[in-house]
Amino acid sequence: MKKTALSLGILTAFMVNAQSIKTTIDLVQVKDDKVPVTMEFPKMKSGDVKFHFPKTVPGTYSVDDYGRFVEGIRFMDNKGKEIPFTKVNDNTYALKNAQNLSKVTYLVNDSFDDEMDESRHKAVFSPSGTDIEAGKVYLINTHGFIGYIDNMQDVPYQLIIQKPNDFYGTTALVDQDKSESTDTYTLANYAKVTDSPLMYTKPDYITFNAGGMDLVLGVYSPTGKYKAADFKENLEKMVVAQKKFLGDMNTNKKYAIMLYLAGAQGPQIKGFGALEHHESTSVVLPEMMPKEAIDKTLTDVVSHEFFHTVNPLKTHSEEIHYFDYADPKMSQHLWMYEGGTEYFANLFQIQEGLITRDEFLQRMSEKIANSKNYNDTMPFTVMSKNVLKDEYKDQYRNVYEKGTLLAMCLDIELRKLSNGEMGYRDMIRKLSQRFGENKPFKDDQLIDELVTVTGYPQIKDFYGKYIAGSQPTPYAQYLDMVGVEIKKQETPPIFWFIRDPQQTGYDEKDNAFVFDESSAQSAFAKSIGLKITDKIVALDGKTINVQDIQSFIAYSRTIKEGQNVTVTVLRKNGDKTDKMDLKGKAVLDKMTVETLAFKANPTPAEKKLQEQWLTGKK
Repeated sequence: MKKTALSLGILTAFMVNAQSIKTTIDLVQVKDDKVPVTMEFPKMKSGDVKFHFPKTVPGTYSVDDYGRFVEGIRFMDNKGKEIPFTKVNDNTYALKNAQNLSKVTYLVNDSFDDEMDESRHKAVFSPSGTDIEAGKVYLINTHGFIGYIDNMQDVPYQLIIQKPNDFYGTTALVDQDKSESTDTYTLANYAKVTDSPLMYTKPDYITFNAGGMDLVLGVYSPTGKYKAADFKENLEKMVVAQKKFLGDMNTNKKYAIMLYLAGAQGPQIKGFGALEHHESTSVVLPEMMPKEAIDKTLTDVVSHEFFHTVNPLKTHSEEIHYFDYADPKMSQHLWMYEGGTEYFANLFQIQEGLITRDEFLQRMSEKIANSKNYNDTMPFTVMSKNVLKDEYKDQYRNVYEKGTLLAMCLDIELRKLSNGEMGYRDMIRKLSQRFGENKPFKDDQLIDELVTVTGYPQIKDFYGKYIAGSQPTPYAQYLDMVGVEIKKQETPPIFWFIRDPQQTGYDEKDNAFVFDESSAQSAFAKSIGLKITDKIVALDGKTINVQDIQSFIAYSRTIKEGQNVTVTVLRKNGDKTDKMDLKGKAVLDKMTVETLAFKANPTPAEKKLQEQWLTGKK
């Protein structure tokens, strides 16, 4: 097969020298879904050495302990003799008197096969995980395959992928050899290694140029249901709109998207979504989704990850710039990194004509409703700084709900202060101009920097009350400024397992309903001892048939308050799964639904500010 190289601009590879860490990932000699990895080191400067795999990586905000997927590790000196070591924890190995350390070899297991068993460790989020399926696909999030030595994170890496001749690697990296069986990449340091995912499978990719940026989309579809070409039209339209929205804030000359579609017969995974990188994103979605749903998800999810090229990948605090993979220190500003990015991912769609104004309001309405499932008085800065700790991590997903709304309200605040001349996007542009990829800001000085770049000290008050403070954000007050009102409506009492039925997922293998761990359980679910990780397979003996799901839902709606109900679930119990019946009396939830609507008769000032907000025009 002829290798096809994507034109990636003027990036020039530097010469590999004796100071590089030569790392070989062998996708040919794979046994029992374990990939051999060899790392060869330049001469050690210290006799005492610590070798690490990441505890967590940027963009995940969770403790994943990637070293737990490694086995058979051996450290060798320059004469081929093994060097003794001490295993400090899942991720760290300590060696004494290792001046002659020459290489390390080990086998890597994938995280996908371990994802459904959380009896020992919480699952790795799929897009930041790894998949090894010999002869089919290799999803290589490099932080799951490659380690580093203390004080050598800035040493260049030469990454060599030994692969089947008929496999193609989707990546933003540039292959530097002409062999059909080997791809060779040069990376400046360990941070660049972890920033460079790859997906190897039989070729199925497309390329196009959007606004001066070369993009490649590679697709793995286990049954062949989808091809990369199926998504080109939607993706190209989206990326062109993104580039237009960002303007000079985005300087990418290349970008790669690895789309992994999970099938019913492969690894059973649940962490659907994406993970951002400077020049690429890894995306995991279920293959059973209709094409229209995948197109919409790509627009929402991939656009979110692409906007991360601005924040925090190119504008960030010292905690991110000098990321400690072994003992991470988190930033206070997830409200901006994730919330502001999610706001961009929605705002650009209304400003570039991809969705209607009513659709945009509906999205913000849903975020207001979803945010109420979390602690509304917990300071976002405190939650963000401590997000890896047990008492805070369950609040993390609020960054995509309340975090987005904070950015929206700050956008409106800025436009009100500036008579429509400045918004959130302008503030982030000025911040990126003041700092940038290689100049981090101090975490506790961000608000002062925002005052400097905007010229409005009033936003410090906003920050102190609603971001760093415990006051709930007055959405109605801010939306009123742009001619939007909140309407409240009581819903009829309903019976379901979680507070928001729309957050229900489906497990195709077990024909079961599943729920995200952040979903708020209904009063009934709590009363019968349902665990959020349980899979529901039947209600009063009525099983779930995805082909006739409306019959199941219709039955659930007939259930009355106090009625005896039996819920059949599958529950993980160590290495096995138990099937059990949970019984109790039905409790029906009554909800107040809040919807956003444009005022019928906004004032001229409200109408003007509304136009500036939704169009981005001054």
